[in-house]
Amino acid sequence: MNFIFDMHQKMLENNIILVYEGEFTQEITKSVLAMTERNMDSLGEESSTKRKVFNVMVECLQNIVKHSEEYTAGQQLVNTAIFMIGKKKDAYVITSGNPVKKDNVDSLKERLDQINSLDKEGLKTYYKEIIRSGSGLTDKGGAGLGFVDMARKSGRKLEYEFNSLDNEYSFFTLKTSIARKI
Repeated sequence: MNFIFDMHQKMLENNIILVYEGEFTQEITKSVLAMTERNMDSLGEESSTKRKVFNVMVECLQNIVKHSEEYTAGQQLVNTAIFMIGKKKDAYVITSGNPVKKDNVDSLKERLDQINSLDKEGLKTYYKEIIRSGSGLTDKGGAGLGFVDMARKSGRKLEYEFNSLDNEYSFFTLKTSIARKI
């Protein structure tokens, strides 16, 4: 029972307004977006902020749906990820986490570091370059535009971390902040 209380306290401390952990599908993505929209509407959030938040949320959720990996934990096959959105006084914080193959970690880090090294104009140019060249197209259908778009919409660096799950998989955590108009 203390676990629930402790979790509730942590969520309050971090101003978490929505958390979903489990298997992600297109239907669940739609539900998460609808719940967040109702919450932001009830808070009277600025429409420009809402658009940026939704854009980043969609990219995070699509990333989970397309790129999350199943792995074996003990004797159980696990297909689970996590998505959270929190509201601070000056920003919305969107955090997602999902398993990825360790073979992909270096290329993900390289791509995220490259994106984080660019300024606003550099991100715009890089985005157009990816569209023109079609480079970065993955076997799962992504072109690498999602991360660039998140950085452009947030105007901030993408924070990330990889934690080892086992010899084959890591847990990829991505955090993006979107400034609020106060």
